[in-house]
Amino acid sequence: MHLYEILKRPLITEKVTRLGELPLKQYAFEVDSRANKMQIKQAVEQVFDVTVESVRVINVAAHRRRNPRSRAMGKKAKQVVRKAGWKKAIIKLAEGQRLDLFEGV
Repeated sequence: MHLYEILKRPLITEKVTRLGELPLKQYAFEVDSRANKMQIKQAVEQVFDVTVESVRVINVAAHRRRNPRSRAMGKKAKQVVRKAGWKKAIIKLAEGQRLDLFEGV
């Protein structure tokens, strides 16, 4: 798997922004579901030229919801839509390291 296939996108939420502040220095990414901790660590270190101290991986489960805009066969019943699951990685950087990608967001 190529490095740029492992890291899909950075996650920028209120909680992740607080994790990135001092002294935690943790950042979150959506990663490929087939990637393991070692591959994620190597990808972040090579792409951003930083030293990764630890990696935590979380599998976000798929869930179902109703689509309020669709009507099933003209009845008032609403169609059930399945939202796919995904994998999230929280990266902790070594002392003195930072990612400029998240600064000023």
